[in-house]
Amino acid sequence: MLKTLVAATALTALVASAAAAQPTAPPTPLNPFASGAEQQAAMRAGTLTSEALVQAYLARIADLDRKGPRLNAVIALNPHALADARKLDAERKAGRVRGPLHGVPVLLKDNIESADDTATTAGSLALKDNITGRDAPLVKRLTDAGAVILGKANLSEWANFRSTHSISGWTAIAGLVRNPYLLDRTACGSSAGSGVAVAAGLTTLAVGTETDGSVTCPAATNGVVGLKPTLGLISRTYVVPISPEQDTPGPMTRTVTDAAAMLNAMAGSDPADAWTKDADAHKTDYLAGLKPDALQGVRVGVLRVTAGRSPQTDAVFEDALTALKKAGAVLVEVKGPDDAAFSAVSANETEALRVEFKAALNGYLATAAPKVTARTLDALVAFDAKEPRETPLFGQEIFESAAKAPPITDAGYLQRRANARRLAREALDKMLADNTVEILVGPSTGPATIVDPIDGSRSLGSYSSLPAVAGYPHLTLPMGNVSGLPVNISMIGPAWADARVLALGYAFEQATHARIDPQFLPNVGARPEFAKAYDPR
Repeated sequence: MLKTLVAATALTALVASAAAAQPTAPPTPLNPFASGAEQQAAMRAGTLTSEALVQAYLARIADLDRKGPRLNAVIALNPHALADARKLDAERKAGRVRGPLHGVPVLLKDNIESADDTATTAGSLALKDNITGRDAPLVKRLTDAGAVILGKANLSEWANFRSTHSISGWTAIAGLVRNPYLLDRTACGSSAGSGVAVAAGLTTLAVGTETDGSVTCPAATNGVVGLKPTLGLISRTYVVPISPEQDTPGPMTRTVTDAAAMLNAMAGSDPADAWTKDADAHKTDYLAGLKPDALQGVRVGVLRVTAGRSPQTDAVFEDALTALKKAGAVLVEVKGPDDAAFSAVSANETEALRVEFKAALNGYLATAAPKVTARTLDALVAFDAKEPRETPLFGQEIFESAAKAPPITDAGYLQRRANARRLAREALDKMLADNTVEILVGPSTGPATIVDPIDGSRSLGSYSSLPAVAGYPHLTLPMGNVSGLPVNISMIGPAWADARVLALGYAFEQATHARIDPQFLPNVGARPEFAKAYDPR
């Protein structure tokens, strides 16, 4: 069994400290899977306080994340979370309610800075002392809206951009994030801890980040809602980068309503992030458009690029299409790009990202906390080479390749980035326009596969690359399950159509209510439909 490497002792101490600060009266038993909207209603009714909610999640983290089944979804807890919750309760009592996030807990992926005395590590021991005292603008927006920062979520180290053989959801600081549906299955990445924490009821809300699939894949394999918004809608300032050409934070929640509420808070222009200059002009009230009949008469493009790779997933998708039709959607079969088109996008993207990563990461490390000694990508390569706790499972091939990449001004690089974006946008725009559809839908990916550090894991594939490279919105939400493992549907729209994609996702969610709670089973053999066959005697 993979073991957490560092931080376990520190996190246990934080949990114990938080528990010691609790009042003597135990909190009222709460449904850990309640939505933020439901929790907000209870707080309005006076039957719940933010303090009691934070207490309940701290206790659940101490139990499920650090004891059995050891989900490893949380790297660090905000030592001020309970105090922040009490202040928000006092504000509510005084008649001030900031909005739908007031007093609701949120976990941040541990590549997002927060000014709460926690380090921002990207999962690497090289950044274990990276306590910057800075709030990323998206964090300031969340706290201004009344959210309580609960702590930092585990992830794939360096957002899965260190090795070509990496294991999603593993970091040297906190070990392997485990899927709460079947513990031997992948939580996907890189926002693995964010997805698992929401799915397992360790928090109400979480923030992930995506370059290509890092919000949508862990959301899908853990059966929660994840939105990769239009590039430039949410600031990336003080977020450990891979590429400013593709990186974006996004909400991860149990309901579309909660994702819309988070986006209301997080979206907006940031003078320090040039990509967000148009965000204020496009920002809207994402909650206002959520209506159960939003799919009525809407033309929806059906993608079947992954058809045949998982018959069980195909069957769940057919049920989802039936639900879309019953909700009033007009389904249009769409021919997706061929393998050559996907390969061309991928090849250009891969080479461009390595150039962008070197430049962006060196820029970030130059402003990291004073105790951080590795100030360049070259220094990180040297650090990992000397630190055996960083490489027990895989190496750093991407780091080594990126360290040799040309400068960001290189003509070859500029052409590859332009090619990648053009090809991705042309493919999506053509499918949307030629078929006169508002969104494209397909299975986000298949059921979570087994974690296998020896032979690796196969994947059904996904639709993440085209919207990631194009910068278009991509929403994933539950559509069903295969033997208790969640399977999600993807909804992809044109640039700045985030509100519309959320509205259509909400209508599908209300028509299906497909999300299921996890059972924390050790493996598929523990499922009742398989247990007797596995051991008939």
